[in-house]
Amino acid sequence: MARIPYADLTREEVQPLVQKIKAERGEVLHLYRMLMHSVPVATGWLGYLTAIRQQCKLSAALRELVIMRVAHINGAPYEADQHRPFALKAGVTEAQLNALANWRADESVFDQTQRDVLAYTDAMTTHVHVPDEVATAVRQHFDHEQLVELTATIAAYNMVSRFLEAMQIHSDDRPD
Repeated sequence: MARIPYADLTREEVQPLVQKIKAERGEVLHLYRMLMHSVPVATGWLGYLTAIRQQCKLSAALRELVIMRVAHINGAPYEADQHRPFALKAGVTEAQLNALANWRADESVFDQTQRDVLAYTDAMTTHVHVPDEVATAVRQHFDHEQLVELTATIAAYNMVSRFLEAMQIHSDDRPD
């Protein structure tokens, strides 16, 4: 159960944002129900994550692979639960999702671009500082715009998983 109750979505001050989220995403997920305690934070969060997920040129498959790896490293099951269907729809395979925990073990599951992206994700997530050789390897696959988008995606979903886990937000919570 979450550390604090989920926000009351019937409050007048949250209605414009609630309607926007429903229009964009179909429903207000647990994450946004918690963020609604602070309308400025929820508004900024929605804008940033919408840009990451819907407006960037980085491929959906790489984006979702990164999100799933970040969720695994950070022990964020809600994040993984929410993104598994998106990952599969984007072209990440079941075999890749199953191998993600130990992705270095079988070189046949991931291509070189994916392996370099996963190494970059691991470095950013576990050490913050990315070794030069890891940055050089990933840089060869992307132009500057895509490298910024990749880096921002990894950073964004580290933010998401850290918020989820600090607030103990889980898929089976009953927010109402």
